[in-house]
Amino acid sequence: MIALQLFPSRTVTMYMMKSFIIRTFAILATLVLVLQMMDLLSESGHILAYHGNGQAEELRYISLRTPQIIATFAPFAVLLGTILTLSTMNQNSEIIALKAAGLSAHQVLAPLIVASLGFALLSFAFNDRIVSRATATLSVWKAAGYAPIPADRGDRSNVWVRDGDDLIQVGQVNGRGNAARLVDVTLYDRQDGRMASIVRAPHGVRDGDGWRIGPATRFDVASGRLTKLGAIVIGHGVRPDQLTLASVDADALSFGELHSVIADLSDAGRPTKALSGSMWHKLSSPLSAVLMPLLGAISAFGLARSGKLFVRAVIGMFLGFAYFVGDNFALAMGNLGAYPPFLAAWAPFLLFLLIGEAVLIRTEE
Repeated sequence: MIALQLFPSRTVTMYMMKSFIIRTFAILATLVLVLQMMDLLSESGHILAYHGNGQAEELRYISLRTPQIIATFAPFAVLLGTILTLSTMNQNSEIIALKAAGLSAHQVLAPLIVASLGFALLSFAFNDRIVSRATATLSVWKAAGYAPIPADRGDRSNVWVRDGDDLIQVGQVNGRGNAARLVDVTLYDRQDGRMASIVRAPHGVRDGDGWRIGPATRFDVASGRLTKLGAIVIGHGVRPDQLTLASVDADALSFGELHSVIADLSDAGRPTKALSGSMWHKLSSPLSAVLMPLLGAISAFGLARSGKLFVRAVIGMFLGFAYFVGDNFALAMGNLGAYPPFLAAWAPFLLFLLIGEAVLIRTEE
C-alpha cells in the first residue's frame, strides 16, 4: 500500500507514462533522422572516395553510425520529452487537478521517473550490446579509409612501446602472450635524447625476455649508412601484454569487456584511471535519463496563465544541458587524471540530483 501511494491512480499513471514515452521516442527519432542526414552529407565524400564504394557502403555507414547518434542524444530526448509532457499537462490544467487532489510534486513525477528508469535500462543494454560493436567496426573501417577490411581477430595495429630511452613501433601484432607475432617492426635507438639509429625488420617473435626480429637493417643517423644485421634480439624486458594491450578504445568495448581489460592492464602495471572513468560512465550516462524528469519538472508547476510557462520550460532545458556540459567536463578531467575515476563519472549525476530535488521542493513550496 505504501508503494502504491507513491503514484497517482492507475489511469493517471498509465496516461502520463504513455504520453511521456511517445513524445520521447518521437523526439529521439526526429533528432536521429536530422543528425544522421547531416552526418552522412559530411562523410559521404570520404566513403565514395574509395573506388568501388556506392550506395551499399553508405547504407552500411548509416547502420553503424545511427546507434552512436541514438546513444549520444537519448538523454536529450528524455529531457525534451519530459518538458513537452509536463508543459502540455500544465497548460491543460491537468497538473493543477492532480495537485488539488492532494498529490505532491514527487507523486506527480513518479510515473515519469519510473518510465525514465526503464528507458535507462534499455539504453544501457543498447549501448552495451549494439553501440560498442558498431563503434569498434566503424573505427576500424574509418581508419582503413572505408576500404574493405578483414574480419577482426583481436589483432592490434600501430602499437608503440617505450624500452628505456628507445621507442619500438609495431605495425601489427597477431596473437597474444608468448605466441604473439610482430609485423613491420621499427626500433628508434636513442642516446642521450638524440636519435642514433633506426632498426627495421618485417617480422618478430618472442625470444626469452626479448623479441627476435629479422631480417633487420640499421640506418645510422650520423653517417647515413644502411647496414644489414640479419636476425637480432631487441626489447629485453618488453612483455607481450605491453604490445597486445597498448591501445584500448573504451567506447568500442562493452562494460564487461572493459572491466576485463582494465584488470589485465592493472596486472601489467599500466595506468587505468582514464579507462576506469569511462567504465563507470557507461553506467552513469544511461542513468542520467532518470534525472531528466527532476530537471524538467520546473515546467510542470506554476500557473500557465501567468505567462511564464515558456520561461520555466527554458529553465528546465538549461538545467538539463548544464548537466551534460558538467558531465563532459568531469569526464575530461578524469581522463587527464585531475579527478578520481568514480568521482568523474558520478559527481555530476549526484550534484544535479540534489539541484533537481532543491528546485522541485522550492517550486512545490
